[in-house]
Amino acid sequence: MSRAFVNEDAGGPGEPEFSLPDPDSPGYEEAVAWALIQGADEGDSRSAEKATGYLWGDPLLTEQVEAILAQAEEQGEARVAQLARRFLRAANRG
Repeated sequence: MSRAFVNEDAGGPGEPEFSLPDPDSPGYEEAVAWALIQGADEGDSRSAEKATGYLWGDPLLTEQVEAILAQAEEQGEARVAQLARRFLRAANRG
């Protein structure tokens, strides 16, 4: 078979990895919220959801995402603020 028909993606980069603390850690939900925003920013919300066990817009994370939004607005991080607002809209809180 010609090399033109070989899957060049085989063995390539897999799903992104999200570094999360132990689920019993006090900062776990904040890390999950950041992972979901990072995944959305990279266009890969599905991998972030899979890695965290939470879905985009999960109402259990609204407090953490509201804090991320406030911080992003304060620091002028427009993209993070935009994604945080989208998350909150999805959670019916924005």
